[in-house]
Amino acid sequence: MGGHDVKTGEMIVLADGEAIARYMAGWLTEQALAKTGGPFVVALSGGSTPKRLYEILASPDYAARFPWDRTQFFFGDERFVPESDPANNYTMTRQALLSHVPVPAANVHPMPTQGDPAAAAAQYQAELQAVYGADTLQAGRPLFDVVLLGLGDNGHTASLFPRTPVLKERTLWVSTCVPDDAPHTRLTLTYPAIHSSRHVVFMLAGAGKKEAFAKVRAGDPGEPASHITTEGELVWLLDKAAAEA
Repeated sequence: MGGHDVKTGEMIVLADGEAIARYMAGWLTEQALAKTGGPFVVALSGGSTPKRLYEILASPDYAARFPWDRTQFFFGDERFVPESDPANNYTMTRQALLSHVPVPAANVHPMPTQGDPAAAAAQYQAELQAVYGADTLQAGRPLFDVVLLGLGDNGHTASLFPRTPVLKERTLWVSTCVPDDAPHTRLTLTYPAIHSSRHVVFMLAGAGKKEAFAKVRAGDPGEPASHITTEGELVWLLDKAAAEA
């Protein structure tokens, strides 16, 4: 695997958010079924397009085919709010997908959102290390099979927000982020953790994503998402409105 970044990754342009979600459901299922020798490890994203993806995966056709028992579900980021809060990504994912399919409870890894955020981040990193089987990331041995990402108007992805110390983190796999332009303390995967992946897939739908996408695709260093890299393949799944740059 040669590795890719936001400038060299493949672009796939589809009609709309529904088409993106349907394409991704098929692609993700094929990737999971094709994985042999260890679990299929995915980092899920919040947002409306991923939510639709999760609803499709929960439908009978996909629920019957997907290898739930050998898939490990992690999260790319989480707002540090209780699971009772509608802003909680895990809660959205549980309602849209996880409560409808036969996934073993031990295979689902919500980010902890109680107590001290830094301690919660360390706890989550330890869960990742347990599945990975090592305490340090090794080139050629990806942590994730697939990392799902979105893109915010301010160029953030996961909870890698502008002007925050987490953007300089090169050792930890999971860290905290306190944005100055969005609510809630957050936990997030770091650049090194996301880089340790076979596939990074950005899913963007709507004209509201057009400007941020154009900046990141051009590699604008001021946009946090511009610094996303992967050991493997990077794919932009866009609808026509988001791709009109």
